[in-house]
Amino acid sequence: MSTKLFSVNNTVFKYLKTLQDCSARGFSIGAASLGSVNVKGRSCLTLKDFSSDEIKRLLWVSGDLKLRIKHEKQYLPLLQGKSIAMIFEKRSTRTRMSTETGFALLGGHPCFLTSQDIHLGVNESGTDTARVLSGLCDIVLARVYSHSTLEELDKEASIPIINGLSDLYHPIQILADFLTLQEHYGSLSGLTVSWIGDGNNVLHSFMMTAAKLGVHLKIATPKGYEPEKSLVLTSDPMEAAHGSNVLVTDTWVSMGQEEEKKKRLKDFKGYQITLQTGSVAKPDWTFLHCLPRKMEEVDDQVFYSPRSLVFPEAENRKWTIMGLMVSLLTDYTPQIPMLKF
Repeated sequence: MSTKLFSVNNTVFKYLKTLQDCSARGFSIGAASLGSVNVKGRSCLTLKDFSSDEIKRLLWVSGDLKLRIKHEKQYLPLLQGKSIAMIFEKRSTRTRMSTETGFALLGGHPCFLTSQDIHLGVNESGTDTARVLSGLCDIVLARVYSHSTLEELDKEASIPIINGLSDLYHPIQILADFLTLQEHYGSLSGLTVSWIGDGNNVLHSFMMTAAKLGVHLKIATPKGYEPEKSLVLTSDPMEAAHGSNVLVTDTWVSMGQEEEKKKRLKDFKGYQITLQTGSVAKPDWTFLHCLPRKMEEVDDQVFYSPRSLVFPEAENRKWTIMGLMVSLLTDYTPQIPMLKF
């Protein structure tokens, strides 16, 4: 435990030291090219709709808020007087806590709504719900089963809609993943990320984003569980892990797939990430998992090791959703120099 704590604190120290060095020399790395990037008023249903510079800008704002609020203890009521409707068809720990606490920390008012609290898709159409919420709040985050629900909300709403998770994409998870890797490695460009597991919504979001940040993506899934579009695709986990900087997996049985559990556990046999998987990766390899985790997906030797970034990754869900909400609702400009991407 002490070794892992040292590793995390050392990463934060290197991050702060780099920012201090940049400030002392009077320049911001990459800031000139991103200074004019603005996504205010946009929705975020998938990162496929965002350019490389726009994604970098979101990560920059997120890192800025983390430094100023967490480490420098500044109070930044950037969303004072604003409110967010949080629609949750699916239960959640990280998405709810990061959004609710993050919006409140920025001075705004979050309102949590489950399918038992509102009429969405039952007694009231998505069209009417979107129009009603547009007059009652400033932004909506929706965690839904079907991506088409988000598309309907976005089509009819006059305020930004954020995808808190759908069957196709999980963009806010990927922002947290890439902020975590940026903090750990100091740069994203040239990294190789290997996905070993199900071809699900998180993988789809990796596929929409990795190349825009100069990250190589390799994928290993069992036959029959491939993502919608393939990149470097194999059914051999060791082949995918070979030469990789980052090993990533996710749950093999998502919410709504409980009846498939027995079959899925059988089909995913051999896909557990272990130290043996990491033995063919690069010497500096690390591990990510969006949580919650099951033992069959990754063993304790990896999950609780210094190579595991899962808990900084979980915390960064808060800073990246805050960065996204601030970017969609304000003209905020980061006050810190931007790190190398």
